[in-house]
Amino acid sequence: MHVPGNVRSGTELLGDRPAVVVRSTPGRNRGALSYEDGVTIAEAARTALDRRLPLVLVVSSSGADVTDGIAAMHGWGVAAAGLARCSGIVPVLAAVTGPAISGTALMLGLADVVAMTPEAFAFVSGPDMVLEFTGIRVERSELGGTVVHATSSGLCALPASDADHAMALLADVVSYLPAHTDEAPPFIDTDDPHDRPTPELAGVVPTEPTASYDVRDVAESIVDDRELVELRAAWAPQLVTALGSVAGRPVGLLANQPRALAGTLDIAASQKGARFVRMCDAFNLPIITLVDTPGFLPGKDLEWRGMIRHGAELAFAYAEATVPRVCLILRKAYGGAYIVLDSKGIGNDICLAWPSAEVAVMGSRGAVQILHRRAVGSELEELESDYSARYLTPWVAAERGFVDMVIEPSETRSVVSEAFALLASRRERLSSRRHDNGPL
Repeated sequence: MHVPGNVRSGTELLGDRPAVVVRSTPGRNRGALSYEDGVTIAEAARTALDRRLPLVLVVSSSGADVTDGIAAMHGWGVAAAGLARCSGIVPVLAAVTGPAISGTALMLGLADVVAMTPEAFAFVSGPDMVLEFTGIRVERSELGGTVVHATSSGLCALPASDADHAMALLADVVSYLPAHTDEAPPFIDTDDPHDRPTPELAGVVPTEPTASYDVRDVAESIVDDRELVELRAAWAPQLVTALGSVAGRPVGLLANQPRALAGTLDIAASQKGARFVRMCDAFNLPIITLVDTPGFLPGKDLEWRGMIRHGAELAFAYAEATVPRVCLILRKAYGGAYIVLDSKGIGNDICLAWPSAEVAVMGSRGAVQILHRRAVGSELEELESDYSARYLTPWVAAERGFVDMVIEPSETRSVVSEAFALLASRRERLSSRRHDNGPL
């Protein structure tokens, strides 16, 4: 007797854009996926590729169907291979509305953007396995709930209030993306003048070098109608990643957030930034990078967990990106963190700086302590002041060609808009290599 599967697929509207939507239902065996379900997902992925449409997974599943045996596992492999083939060609998005366990959870890791509802949870090994192997008792929500994935793992890019809200959030994301990698992002209608002055940015950066501010105020002033779709806002909050548009052209914005860890880069922030840059590059979104960072976050634990490899992920993502890229230095641009944040050396197309920018190996205190080890008191303060005046300005970098233009904050939107208009017809010859072997 034929038993119907728990997965259905078809073409639906996501907002006002057609998409191939795969829906798993918590029906038979709590939505467990059989071999047939795996094949359905793979066929939907193939349809999305053939028709060049975004692929959306709506997930509520207890994992592989144990009654289907090894065939269910094979079906999961077929589905995973289908999703992998979509990667970088059509947007792959997921809305988790219930459980996503084991192989189903791993499929979420193949998506570009994941939304999760409050009742959703996802993990590879559940609470019983954790208890058996570690002796630690943990609840499902604590192990893999929406809050955990939004703040700690980075899986959840968009927390949602319910299933409809999750789909609406994914529709917002898709509105900035092309249907596939071979077309340009859609033009977004706006009445916001491309040369709108931004006088509100004149005082956004505090005069005290250690004082913080919200970089989203800068990002919102630059984009059309002050509208941003921020992704992974609660994970690695010292780096802001968001979608917006400038003069109707969709763009990706990546910015240091001084309000969290002073905008330093750690492993999570590097991974978050690299993943975002690669997504923008895959789907032809120009990138604007707003820089205000004192460097990489120091720490023995970070170094042991691979800060070198993960910091290199961000450098690699920018270096291999082929979309137009504009870098704007707001305040601190120190050391290796400045280099990996789309510096001129990494390959940005246009580098801008505010007069408040400090482009240097390190701040004045650290530099003077190295150069003048015996200086103390008023002599130390005088040397720091002299170092700041001579080296911590954007003019030195501009004289060397590392900054293309020093602009007033009130001109920011106008200049950024002109820069992207200038780069709109830019093309780059792609490498003939089969694929890269970047740090992971």
